Amino acid sequence: MTASPGESYPRFLPVGDVALTVEFGDSIDPALNARVMALDLMLAASEIAGITETVPAYRSLLICYDPAELSYPALVGHVSALLDRTANLPPRPGRRWSVPVAYGGQYGDDLLEVAAQLALSPEEVIAIHSGADYLVYLVGFNPGAPNLGGLPERPHIPRRKTPRPLVPAGSVAIGGMQSGITSIAIPTGWHLLGRTPVRPFQPDRRDPFLFQPGDRIRFQPIEADEFAELEATALAGGPVAILEGEA
Repeated sequence: MTASPGESYPRFLPVGDVALTVEFGDSIDPALNARVMALDLMLAASEIAGITETVPAYRSLLICYDPAELSYPALVGHVSALLDRTANLPPRPGRRWSVPVAYGGQYGDDLLEVAAQLALSPEEVIAIHSGADYLVYLVGFNPGAPNLGGLPERPHIPRRKTPRPLVPAGSVAIGGMQSGITSIAIPTGWHLLGRTPVRPFQPDRRDPFLFQPGDRIRFQPIEADEFAELEATALAGGPVAILEGEA
């Protein structure tokens, strides 16, 4: 059961002989992502023998399975039976976080350039970015890193023409219609607005991954002199991101 270019959604795409991708659309959209998360939850609740792992993304769900226990047609049948129920389910419950960010200066190398390109002041860029409510669409690319939707349209900006070879963990950046937080030092072409002492990924923490798909994040501007103190707290395993409740 494969997809053709004109086929409607949802559609099934085999990934080798051990996985299936279920696509709900072709854009980054909260409603599509809600269906991805709903199907993920229902599969977990169904406990279908042979499913080994699920990986939610912006608009699709990867379902890994053991073909010795579960055939591809049988898996498609199970998923098809659940799909109609995903359309009307309430959004997946998530948590709401307040994440401190030191903007600009040594922590946000691109803030002034971004402001100039957008014909805004640095303070206006900070206000727009920190005033939005961001949805964690998925966690990944670098370990535990939240990929965020919800960046207001005004600061949508193409990625840098020349990527940086390495940016620090905790970098808060924007690219296109998205924002995100790096969890480890990585190369990136996104524009660096600031840095947070929060560690989305910390291997020695009881739960190494801080954020989960469906969570909401709001950035809280802090002064540069607050960063070092909060970073020491984070590295010692203390809480820095504030869990405000359910989203």
